Amino acid sequence: MAGELVLGIDLGTTALKAGLFDLAGTQVALAQFEYPIQRPWPDQAEQDPAAWLAAFDRALSTFGGDVAAIGICSQANTHVFVDAEGAPLRPAILWQDQRCGGSSLVARAEWVLREEPDVWQATRWVLSPKDFVTSRLCALAEPVTDALMSFDLVDASGAYDAELVASVEGLAERLPRIERFDVAIGEYANAAVVNGTMDAWGNVYGSSVVEHGDAMDVAGTSEILGLLSRNAFPVQGVVTFVPVDGLHLHAGPTQAGGAALAWFASVAGRSIPDVLAAAASGSFGPIFLPHLLGERAPLWDADARGAFIGLSSDHSLPELSRAVLEGVAYSARHLLEELEHAAGVEAETLNASGGGSQSDLWCQIKADVLARPIARVAVRHSGCLGAALMAATGAGLVPSVREAARDAVRIERVFEPRDDRAPYDELYAAYRELYRALQPTHAILAGLRRQAVPTS
Repeated sequence: MAGELVLGIDLGTTALKAGLFDLAGTQVALAQFEYPIQRPWPDQAEQDPAAWLAAFDRALSTFGGDVAAIGICSQANTHVFVDAEGAPLRPAILWQDQRCGGSSLVARAEWVLREEPDVWQATRWVLSPKDFVTSRLCALAEPVTDALMSFDLVDASGAYDAELVASVEGLAERLPRIERFDVAIGEYANAAVVNGTMDAWGNVYGSSVVEHGDAMDVAGTSEILGLLSRNAFPVQGVVTFVPVDGLHLHAGPTQAGGAALAWFASVAGRSIPDVLAAAASGSFGPIFLPHLLGERAPLWDADARGAFIGLSSDHSLPELSRAVLEGVAYSARHLLEELEHAAGVEAETLNASGGGSQSDLWCQIKADVLARPIARVAVRHSGCLGAALMAATGAGLVPSVREAARDAVRIERVFEPRDDRAPYDELYAAYRELYRALQPTHAILAGLRRQAVPTS
């Protein structure tokens, strides 16, 4: 058993990451395959599911012959409408898409029913990205999902909420059946294929967030923060999942983390490394609101917009660059505060992963803004490691994904809050007030923008 290798796939927003791991959690190899996002109109975001399959095929051709099991986690709140043969009927609607004012499947299904009735009539299944890929990979006659991926459709028991599902005519019969995330659902080339789940939970296990009070920050296209606890106190804006192994995950995704940095680098005509280097010398700059595509947790405001506030003639690239990093950190602090209310426990440390965690400067800014140590995990793509541990569990190679995660994850470096961090508390308070003050203006701007956009 010690020599077995497992493949963990993280099907993200802009790329598929594939990591090959041994059962001790050591990364043997890593590959990444990018694909584009289509934005047919403002506030809309779509992706071709064929691009996911092509990336998956490339990953399997790279690693497939060497693995005992395959696990996958994927972006959530992205929806694929497929026919009876499993063929997509339209581009997938991404989680970033705001045509419905939100990203829930109920809202998306109602939109397709109303605006694209021919597509809805031909739809046999509505699938998440990972469920679409696993159903094709294993040639499943009936696709499978899990309760964590379907968090916005299930009740406290993890079954579909009958009343909610019935709110859209015909939705119930278009939903895949629910199985546990760490069970095998088929085979591919003699490798067990495990059900898998959403990216947040892949990162939970890949960051060794397994005990009461453990917390994480996944710095990807968006920021995903999560906090585990034995308790659950419902808080508006926070996603509290059904318990796994007696623990609730209280979590939320912001709308723009790394996406805000990428946007600023693009409009500034610089590379991301150039922007990060410039930010190191910036100070006393403006406050940045990172709501470039609306905001998800904890605000869930599709009309929210980005802004630089407090610009001066002496501000230039360094100050604006640092403001972007700080603005993302402010949004993470707001979310963390709400998670702690929902969990009834404070996070002592946040285990950090994702592309943004590779910046020492950004990790230090977050430690200072959040007033918490940021512990960077050794495996950058923690979703791949989490998916691999699920694969090992489903194939019977390890006793449980939780035990495997406890032993497999290593911390590379810890960033402690600095003694001179106190000004960030005042700046954070100003950040919170700015959102409230600008909310009416942003609603007007968003309304004018929608008037110029076709509904379909």
